[in-house]
Amino acid sequence: MIRSSRLLPVLLAGAGVACGGTTKGTVGDGKLTAKDIVQRSTPAIVRVEVGDGLGTGFIVDKSGLVATNFHVVRGRKAITIKLHDGGVYEVTGIAGIDPGRDLALLRINPTKPLPTLRLGDSDAMSAGDQIVAIGNPLGVFDYSVSSGLVSQIRPVCTKQQVEHHNRGRARYEELGGKPTRTPAEEQELEELRCSQELTILQISAPISQGSSGGPLFNQAGEVIGVTTAIISGGQNINLAIPTNYLKPMTARPGAISMAEFAEKTSEPTPQTPADGIAIKRAVPTHALTVFDGCKHDNIADVVKAIWEAIELGAPLYNAGNHEACFRIYENAVTKYERDAACKGVRTAFGDGLLRAQGMKSFKEKAWALRDSFDGLLDAAERWTKQNGPITPPKKK
Repeated sequence: MIRSSRLLPVLLAGAGVACGGTTKGTVGDGKLTAKDIVQRSTPAIVRVEVGDGLGTGFIVDKSGLVATNFHVVRGRKAITIKLHDGGVYEVTGIAGIDPGRDLALLRINPTKPLPTLRLGDSDAMSAGDQIVAIGNPLGVFDYSVSSGLVSQIRPVCTKQQVEHHNRGRARYEELGGKPTRTPAEEQELEELRCSQELTILQISAPISQGSSGGPLFNQAGEVIGVTTAIISGGQNINLAIPTNYLKPMTARPGAISMAEFAEKTSEPTPQTPADGIAIKRAVPTHALTVFDGCKHDNIADVVKAIWEAIELGAPLYNAGNHEACFRIYENAVTKYERDAACKGVRTAFGDGLLRAQGMKSFKEKAWALRDSFDGLLDAAERWTKQNGPITPPKKK
């Protein structure tokens, strides 16, 4: 799904180690302290800058391979990598992408061998395992550190669901090409959407905007996940992509030019759908009175929740999982339709929910709620010009 050009990455990066030999600073049984992981891994963590946005990445090969999230760099022709030591490099090509798993591998040409991080076995992780995260929250607090647990291993698309997709691929393409579908056909299409396996790591390590694409580490100092998204509707519900999906990309890097990458991955406009479902945008234009009764922090909280929902839902929409995108949007909209501090925001989100309920497909429903998001974001931008910038609310 199309996002604003102002990229607001949403995950804090985890830090790891690529050093051999004797390990110091362990906490027993070969486990490293968080401090030791930070000291060893920081040189291999980078900033990924894309125009007016940024993300986080990490070096996986000394010759200049950098891993990050696909959504951070999607459609970009110019990408800059800033190293911890101050070095700056332009990305010269794309070595691999896996859009469905939100992974990208970038190529730079350094003047010397680079420090790297070691990829661990993400399949060995279990709920309750401790992890460490380091990243660039808000693009300001570089190399901030947090720790937590693997909250749960979450299957999204199982092997059985992929096999079901493969057996029913002809039916999937038939349904996808229909301009209209019955509710039963819509459900059948959703059940056939899993074209590749996907499991995600749910983690409790606190993470913030500005660090999408960073590494998540186990206690051995190995990268076991690429931090990807947060869910604003809960407490410390954060997601990472297992690094076992990244390993095949690093083992067989390809070569895609920046121009070709930008052309092939630019987000299509909703007015030219491939599945025949025409999207009619209806972004509302709100008067600034929509925020009457809201304080600065209340507006900042709404804006932050909207961006987090977009950054989590859009990659799922782009992968064809329209229902999952809609559910994420619906979760954020429902929360603020009920609990927003000012009546105007509650009404705006309520109108969006009513419009979505009248749509037939999850694709249309997702865009209906996205219109609600964009309308409030536009109003918030105009509001700040008159009342001063808003800042994210302080943690309680």
